[in-house]
Amino acid sequence: QVQLEESGGGLVQAGASLRLSCAAPGRTFSSLAMGWFRQVPGKEREFVAAISRTGGSSGYADSVVGRFIISRDNNRNTVVLQMNSLKPEDTAVYYCAAEPNSYYSGSDPTNYRYWGQGTQVTVSS
Repeated sequence: QVQLEESGGGLVQAGASLRLSCAAPGRTFSSLAMGWFRQVPGKEREFVAAISRTGGSSGYADSVVGRFIISRDNNRNTVVLQMNSLKPEDTAVYYCAAEPNSYYSGSDPTNYRYWGQGTQVTVSS
């Protein structure tokens, strides 16, 4: 069992930045492929970014390329999503996801076994 603890959501104005963190305490964090997804009411969960176990590979949704950066610190058991130049359409609940049996799990949410509780990000215009 992997527990994921997200933090860093909030309410910001368009153009601002937010930094989301996801911690996986009590687990060999470097064994986990990690990802971030988001969801708005009435819509399917949407891929945002993913990163491999070592951090050597990463991927992004087209909608966030050039604005969001995913990184990880395996010594601190944490993955971070740095979100810059936020837009109102980025408003969603953001979820951290983890998969222990893959080096890199990519954009398909079914590739991830464990999920956090989500953190709300609201961007006002």
